Amino acid sequence: MAAEFYEWLNLAIRWLHLTTGIAWIGSSFYFIWLDAHLKAVEEGEASGELWSVHGGGFYHQQKYALAPAKMPADLHWFKWEAYFTWMSGFAMLVLVYYVGARGMLVDPAKAALTPAAAIAIGLGALVAGWLVYDLLCRSAVGANNKLLGAIWFIFLLAAAWWLDSIFNSRGAYLHIGAMMGTVMAANVFVIIIPNQRKVVADLIAGKSPDPALGKAAKQRSLHNNYMTLPVLFIMISHHYPMTYGAARPWLVLALIGLTGVAVRHVFNLRHRGITSPPVLLLVAVLAIATVNYVALEKPAAVAGSATSFTAIEPILAKHCASCHSPKPTNPAVAAPPLGVVLDTYEHVSAASDRIRRVAVDSHIMPLGNPTGMTDAERQKLGDWIAQGKPQ
Repeated sequence: MAAEFYEWLNLAIRWLHLTTGIAWIGSSFYFIWLDAHLKAVEEGEASGELWSVHGGGFYHQQKYALAPAKMPADLHWFKWEAYFTWMSGFAMLVLVYYVGARGMLVDPAKAALTPAAAIAIGLGALVAGWLVYDLLCRSAVGANNKLLGAIWFIFLLAAAWWLDSIFNSRGAYLHIGAMMGTVMAANVFVIIIPNQRKVVADLIAGKSPDPALGKAAKQRSLHNNYMTLPVLFIMISHHYPMTYGAARPWLVLALIGLTGVAVRHVFNLRHRGITSPPVLLLVAVLAIATVNYVALEKPAAVAGSATSFTAIEPILAKHCASCHSPKPTNPAVAAPPLGVVLDTYEHVSAASDRIRRVAVDSHIMPLGNPTGMTDAERQKLGDWIAQGKPQ
């Protein structure tokens, strides 16, 4: 019963995270698009306007460089989408990676960390990420978005390398995503919304708002826009162990992250009516480099006598059966994860591609490796699959 409750709680929070994330990212993408499509206004206070049609109706949007002369009675604030996305994401981090730190975060082969120490490091990484990013924005570097972006990328790359050296690679990936997500939500909570409130307060008081407030808020919003696609990749990365299971997962993450930033830049340029062949070429090169790098890391098939199913059956019984059986004996597992059952030749053969990805090409399974699966055992599984899964 407890395991089923955990699964339902996991589903509810993950669904909330996905829903609020769509709302936040959707509004971010829309306002970047809107800003790029505004046309100059010939008369009136507005600095730009746009006519659009959607859902059978026509819309007339106007933007004011600072604010209208008179504040409207009803003003919508885009903030709760960001707040609930972060809160639900943090809840998922706690539920999956902190409650299950021994299996999902700690890797004894990398560092002898207790679950409490690993959790403390993870939380510290979130705080450190925000402090470094915020200091960069407030420093002289903050005046140059390209330089700031380059330094921030180098910091994240270093963080990914270090976290991967002490954490389970999957846990390291998720913490880089959590660091970026924390920065994005903090931008809204600490800079964007407070600055907008100050502008509104000044207008109500009859004062002239400081233009620097709007400029800082817009800069942070732009940064959030460029971090969106890398964060989205990390959200789904646990489904693709070929990425975080690579020999240098931090390098794969860097390549995919840069690809996401480049793709976002392509769209931002297109919104302004600009097509940049060099940027499109960069996207293609990064994508091809990522795929080829991951492919080159895969071990080659071993030639020689065939490895029979009888030879690998004890390996599966020792390392996999406690979870992946019709009635799991692992008390933390109510049903076979993802419906994968490894009790017969037919079931194992059908799941062979998944086994290769998570146990051979990467060392993700068993989670935390509590049963001590060796490299030789993993290689034997890989040989059996590569030799055509002889029965």
